[in-house]
Amino acid sequence: MQAQAPTQTRHGLAAGEAGRPARADWTIPQDWARYTATEHAVWKTLFERQSRLLPGRACDAFVQGMRDLPIGPEQIPDFERLSEILMARTGWQVVAVPGLVPDEVFFEHLANRRFPAGHFIRQPHELDYLEEPDVFHDVFGHVPMLMNPAIADYIQAYGVGGLRAQQLGVLDKLARVYWYTVEFGLVQQAEGLRIYGAGIASSYTETVFALDDPSPNRIAFDLERVMRTRYRIDDFQESYFVIDDLDQLLELARIDFAPLYARTQGQAEHAPGSVLASDRVLVRGTGTYHAAKNAKNLV
Repeated sequence: MQAQAPTQTRHGLAAGEAGRPARADWTIPQDWARYTATEHAVWKTLFERQSRLLPGRACDAFVQGMRDLPIGPEQIPDFERLSEILMARTGWQVVAVPGLVPDEVFFEHLANRRFPAGHFIRQPHELDYLEEPDVFHDVFGHVPMLMNPAIADYIQAYGVGGLRAQQLGVLDKLARVYWYTVEFGLVQQAEGLRIYGAGIASSYTETVFALDDPSPNRIAFDLERVMRTRYRIDDFQESYFVIDDLDQLLELARIDFAPLYARTQGQAEHAPGSVLASDRVLVRGTGTYHAAKNAKNLV
């Protein structure tokens, strides 16, 4: 009899009514003392292998943020200690949530410089793929960048903009901007392309794929282009969008998105791997990875 893969526990919004906490803002105590030796060991495994991989791949702001925060390999970080440093530097704090939270709750936290981080950590058999963001993704991937003033202001502006986009019924457009910047963004540095997106920085396999693999496109960031581009939630990205520097995100934080929503509404959407004649293409990908996956699925 073939062994079945361990089932994955659902958290927060993904768990349905059972995952809803008592507080309306979905915050819960981190309860740091409850973490087991096994959970700390999973953090250590993830931390150490990413720390070996990221030099020369992560952007300078990520590296500096990691140095300045109490984040190390031996144990899952204490959110209170992280918040003390963040508050002093950029006015942010980390608050514990059970997992995914409703959009309006997420935006409200960001708009008030509170970063909601899942307090659970993946199981040892889930090191390379997890459907829900856990404490490693949220803290290792996101929090170092919150030490950078440009990112700190940008993510707060995204929270404010998210509340407005919900009211206008155009949240899908704004979500793509977050996805292709905060989660899967690349930045041009003097030494070459570097990672600043948390979805890449916290993923062992995508860290290599995003920068080293010939398959994906690397395209200069264009706001309207990104707003019209679908993305992958089940696999590596087919295209990565590259900003010139982190200050470019500050410009996005100051933009009135309303005219952009009106202009892009009803326009054709772009597939994740499409390359347009108007794109400034930094690296034209071969597309071989996703082509092979698609061919395999057809068999």
